[in-house]
Amino acid sequence: MIEEYKFGSISVDGKVYQHDIGINWAGQVFDWPRVKSHIVDIEDIIDALDQGPETIVIGTGEQGMAQVTARAKREIEGRGIELVIDKTEQATRTFNIRKDESIEEEGVQEKVVGLFHLTC
Repeated sequence: MIEEYKFGSISVDGKVYQHDIGINWAGQVFDWPRVKSHIVDIEDIIDALDQGPETIVIGTGEQGMAQVTARAKREIEGRGIELVIDKTEQATRTFNIRKDESIEEEGVQEKVVGLFHLTC
């Protein structure tokens, strides 16, 4: 699924993206614009929430500069969704592991959505 992340770009199934993206367990990639570049708030996660995930993995950039607001965290966790926040390189690994391991578990796939900030 996610093949490579490096500052400013991410490769998903052979296609390179040079802007922040989201990706779901089915492999659907979507743009992930935010109101403020380094702030992740409720309005920035609506598309992910609407997909009905069990887990949301947020990559906060190469150096972890993007911050997830307390409001966004409460909204995610209040819906019973597991939240994983990490620097983008580790977040891409976590996303792949969650997606890949869940496929092997009796054919049940974890509904995981990844949101990845690609720069700072």
